[in-house]
Amino acid sequence: MDTLAQLRTGQLSGISRLDLACGLTEFPREIFDLADSLEVLNLSGNALRSLPDDLHRLTRLRVLFCSDNLFTELPACLGQCTALTMIGFKANAIEKVPAAALPPLLRWLILTDNRITDLPSELGDRPHLQKLMLAGNRLQRLPESLSRCHRLELIRIAANQLTELPEWLLTLPSLTWLAYAGNPLETEADAAALDATASIPWSELNLEKKLGEGASGIIHQALWEQTKRVAVKLYKGEMTSDGSPLHEMNACITAGLHPNLIRVEGRIVGHPQAQAGLVMQLIDPSYRNLAALPSLASCTRDVYTDDTRFSAGVALRIASGIASVAEHLHRQGITHGDLYGHNILWNEDGDCLLGDFGAASFHATSDNLESRALQRIEVRAFGVLLGELLERIDSGLSDAGRESLVALQQRCCQPQVLARPGFSEVVRELKGR
Repeated sequence: MDTLAQLRTGQLSGISRLDLACGLTEFPREIFDLADSLEVLNLSGNALRSLPDDLHRLTRLRVLFCSDNLFTELPACLGQCTALTMIGFKANAIEKVPAAALPPLLRWLILTDNRITDLPSELGDRPHLQKLMLAGNRLQRLPESLSRCHRLELIRIAANQLTELPEWLLTLPSLTWLAYAGNPLETEADAAALDATASIPWSELNLEKKLGEGASGIIHQALWEQTKRVAVKLYKGEMTSDGSPLHEMNACITAGLHPNLIRVEGRIVGHPQAQAGLVMQLIDPSYRNLAALPSLASCTRDVYTDDTRFSAGVALRIASGIASVAEHLHRQGITHGDLYGHNILWNEDGDCLLGDFGAASFHATSDNLESRALQRIEVRAFGVLLGELLERIDSGLSDAGRESLVALQQRCCQPQVLARPGFSEVVRELKGR
């Protein structure tokens, strides 16, 4: 984290990224001294209510974060920043998004956890828009103009007031990751989930070491009834970019049992602070994440280490496992919403587990046009994953085998949503190899 003193004394001259979180109530004018180099500006965690009208003087600015401030309106000056592609204003008190605030090259917009009721139709005139994060607002509708955003791949609209998913949304050619839990449109399965699993008293658990922490909660290793080692996930209860962590918990419970899912033992009751939590299977330490989260540059694509390589057998085992568990989830009326390499744990044998249900949503289990479209949107996510695996196979795959898998990958990603195969067909094709 940089300091205001460093900025004012010129110690930060020439930097490309500036991070300031020091209780700011006004935009420091000294930031303009960095105009020749500054590309990423992070002013999150302050007490700002406005930005200067001449912000466009930062001609190289590509990324701006102003989350956890006091804005009530998305600043109109953003629209004059011609190089700006990514905007993050999570957890403010924003009620209004003026059309003038949308820069021409907008690619990634984060407005999670605000008070927005409407979005301007001009949002659909941003052809580069790829990632749109709107969870935790008061939206009753989406602008129909978004149907023109043919590059839009990820949209988070969980925890709003939508009573239906617009038909055009389910036909977007590039849409791949969709989260809509916690809206009136969702089925009653969400609310019923808590009755579907065993209750485990907090008094039966002894927390041990912390295993990890994500946006939705903290995971600990624990001892259950003094004999069984398990993992305990305690949910934070705060709005994340995907939606409410409590919906994540409900989806984990409803998902049920599958060899490629982390088994849920039960939900925690009797926590002294009434914190929600799950007791889950403890994963063997030989498992690791398949990929890292997307970067500012990759936007919607996971980041793999340069040395991530697979034999054909391992890659196909991973692909088959994920296709199988996705088929299982769809039968339960669940779309994962975040089917990505960074949410997959794997080991050297190709065994894999799909985790992180933060973006999961419920849909009808009957076969209708909406449920079919929702499932085929997720098939595109699998197609992206299959392509990433194919790029990293270094042995054991014949030219004909690769050609066949590439053809399957292309079918999964084709722009006509309902023309994509369902996961049952994908599983059958992969089993035949």
